[in-house]
Amino acid sequence: MLILLVVMLRGDESAKRNRAFLALVALCALQSVVVGLRWGYDVAALRFALPVLASCVPPLVLASFHSLIRSEERNVPGASWIHAMPAIGILMLVLLAPSYIDFALIVEYVGYALALLNLARTGTDALDEARFEGAVAAHRALVIAAVSLCVSALFDLVIILDFEWTKGANIGLIVSNGNMLGLLFIGLTAMVADRARALPVASTVIDEDPVSVPQDREILDRVDQLLVSQKLARDENLTLSRLARRAGLPARQISTAVNRLAGKNVSQYINDFRIAEACRLLRETDMSVTSAMLESGFQTKSNFNREFRRVTSFSPGSWREQNREEKPGQEGGAINARGYR
Repeated sequence: MLILLVVMLRGDESAKRNRAFLALVALCALQSVVVGLRWGYDVAALRFALPVLASCVPPLVLASFHSLIRSEERNVPGASWIHAMPAIGILMLVLLAPSYIDFALIVEYVGYALALLNLARTGTDALDEARFEGAVAAHRALVIAAVSLCVSALFDLVIILDFEWTKGANIGLIVSNGNMLGLLFIGLTAMVADRARALPVASTVIDEDPVSVPQDREILDRVDQLLVSQKLARDENLTLSRLARRAGLPARQISTAVNRLAGKNVSQYINDFRIAEACRLLRETDMSVTSAMLESGFQTKSNFNREFRRVTSFSPGSWREQNREEKPGQEGGAINARGYR
């Protein structure tokens, strides 16, 4: 956990990293240390701190992924106080009714897991503050984080059963393994999702017309104009919310129009334009595959290769070789401005 925290803090962009993700990884590291001291070195006094620390994990996981949603859509009056209630409730149980702590933690972890899955059900477009290149990975991390909370709840249930059957003889082994699996997966998903978050830039605000409600085709044409004429698709820091501000449209309208007319999510739609530009560079220039990747708006080779195969069914090198060998007049694997063959 500490290594993950250092990795997330490293580099010139560390000051711009999301604090919720950093706090989540730091909390996972702290909880791991406390678990080790309690069950590895029998520091009994820490038994009062462990449940409270554990109750802070699910709200922080949800808050971290909420940071990948446009701020005006996620702000709910009093929400911060609502998410502080689990820790307060567990603290009261520690002082007044310790026997109910495990049941309360199970309910909390499962409840927040369901909240995360509800957030994930609309797909990658729900994370409109995530860079398009990292939106798929962030969405996958969101689902894994929900599963990790369920796994932690399952270990709490096993702890209850162990006390019933063996009077807690295996409690140390169960807690240590549950902590290792649950917190490790949560920490890894936090790092993946944090990398998907766009870096702050000066916002470009375009007033939306509250009277005019454009149709899907008009919305898509407006988006296409931004992506092609203004080369917005090449911006590696582009998110759905920033695209919406540039287009002067609500993000939900753009997502709906792309889904209806193109049959895909906005992330895939943007990547189609990027792959089209990469194909043009590979066909018409002598620049390397890596240079074409960066020039077209991608930042990681794994994502570039995956999206390139999705659009063209070829690797970048194979596509370049095939298209350069074709005779004039043959279409081969060439694609148009939207990435379709």
